[in-house]
Amino acid sequence: MENFISYNPTVLHFGRNILSSLGPTLKEFGSKVLLVYGKGSIKRNGLYGKIKNILAENGMEVFEYEGIRPNPLNRDVDAAAAIGRENKVDVILAVGGGSVIDSAKIISITIPVQNPSWDFFTYAAKPEKAIPLVAVLTLAATGTEMNPFAVLQNPDTGVKAGYRSTLTFPRHSFLDPELTFSVPKDYTAYGIADLIAHCLENYFSVAESTLTDRFILSIISEAMTYGPALLDDLQNYDLRAKIMFSATMALNGLTSLGKNTGDWGVHSAGHVLSFMYDIPHGASLTIIFPAWMKLFRDQIPGRIASLGSALFQKSLTPQESIDQIENFFRSIGCPVRLSEYGITGDVRREIFNSMVANKVNGALMKFREEDYLKLIDLFL
Repeated sequence: MENFISYNPTVLHFGRNILSSLGPTLKEFGSKVLLVYGKGSIKRNGLYGKIKNILAENGMEVFEYEGIRPNPLNRDVDAAAAIGRENKVDVILAVGGGSVIDSAKIISITIPVQNPSWDFFTYAAKPEKAIPLVAVLTLAATGTEMNPFAVLQNPDTGVKAGYRSTLTFPRHSFLDPELTFSVPKDYTAYGIADLIAHCLENYFSVAESTLTDRFILSIISEAMTYGPALLDDLQNYDLRAKIMFSATMALNGLTSLGKNTGDWGVHSAGHVLSFMYDIPHGASLTIIFPAWMKLFRDQIPGRIASLGSALFQKSLTPQESIDQIENFFRSIGCPVRLSEYGITGDVRREIFNSMVANKVNGALMKFREEDYLKLIDLFL
């Protein structure tokens, strides 16, 4: 087991009607709020009006940025940060899923500086401080509500990249499973796949941390047990709560204790597909993960076989384990080939070029450029 330091300062508010304490929580930081959200879903489902009423009842002065995209862009972050900087906001309120909260994290460190947000991703700038961030989660998937990670894409450079800082943890996150009732079946499935992928990335660590592996396998088993049931009953509070809690625990630090790092090569490759074809993040991961395991099957056969045997409660070979995981992703309606998402034709070379430009790699299982082509052939 590797040495580790565990740190997570986010206060998690979980359950029915927890928004009743949102106003007082925001007032701890001041009265000027930058409200950040996506492209309109919270207006359609009524959450926007509820949030605005809470802010009005608590005497908050509100400035807004609407239009964060599902695959968020650096230029939206810069535009929102300019509003926050100009109006000297005290706190950021992010209402949405992973893209909104990721964007708000970078907005929080961009407001105090004059640099564009992408300077953090190229390490041309270092954050000095952060405007406090409070999150209201509407999609169980990325775990961003209780971690410091954020991913943005820069259309000018063709790069999608991740960033982390101890300054980018949300101060408070509000998770009411009822707020995910309006998430459609396909995006609910992508969220289930995303949380499983986060666990798998940490599972494929060379460091032995047996208790952490038990945490990982338990979270995956929870998702595999209750995820399909949820997809048949999208308005079920208890099932929504189980998946929401699982998604948070999958990437809040619990699954990396004693490991220090997972591999993350699948996420690195998945970002390329999301950037190029606007594929939902979870769908990109179900396309890549079986292919990644096939590519590295002969290098880590024991780890893959142990994973499948533990999850499916029977002795499996490495290939049988991969097949079972692939079958599960398909069973919940997620693509496991790029063609199953509707991307066909001669795309091999353009994907390869984007992988090269994005320097796709894992922390442990390293890619060579010839591996890119092998991987692509396995998921086309």
